[in-house]
Amino acid sequence: MLRPLLFAAASAFVLSACASAPASSGSSDGAQIQAPSPYALAIKTADELVAAGNTPTAIQRLMQLVGDTGITPAERGETLFKLGKLSASPTGYDSEGAVEYFNEVLAGYPNTAAAKQAAAALPGAEAAVAAHLATFGSINSTQSQKFFALFNLGRHQEAIDVMVANDIVPGNEELLAMFQIGYLCDDSNLTGRAYSVTDRDGTSRNLRFCDFGK
Repeated sequence: MLRPLLFAAASAFVLSACASAPASSGSSDGAQIQAPSPYALAIKTADELVAAGNTPTAIQRLMQLVGDTGITPAERGETLFKLGKLSASPTGYDSEGAVEYFNEVLAGYPNTAAAKQAAAALPGAEAAVAAHLATFGSINSTQSQKFFALFNLGRHQEAIDVMVANDIVPGNEELLAMFQIGYLCDDSNLTGRAYSVTDRDGTSRNLRFCDFGK
């Protein structure tokens, strides 16, 4: 899961955006315009990150929002549901996390619109988890299939262990996710195998595991 991982770059971006947002501003006729709330700003930032193809960092931003004591219970329930929805998405790579988020909404915010949405989404997330576990546990699965199963479950470090041990080269999407999450880095001082990755804007990078060569 993404829960234990910190995205320093994303956090810096988010914090700078929040710091630069004025509390209020005057219009041409002197009326005061109320600035967006921290909740609204965080949701907007997460939506922009998803639109830019960076779902893992959007998930991290929403995790920060869940821990904000200033948001309302309804906003926290909505944020947890959104976390589950993004985690279950094709670029979220955390189906087990999605199940946990949906169940957290149902347990903690049962009489909200978010709970109804979570209840509708939960069976699909549970089915995805079951399918990935079946693939991982099958004696007929290749090591590459086991890697993808683990990665989609959200067990990223376990997946990377399988990847490295078996010299597996994942597709660009998985490698890009590893870069966005923080496992792969663009640093010429690192050692080990380089993985060629094309970013969303077309930038080509040769990435290596961040903990190699430090």
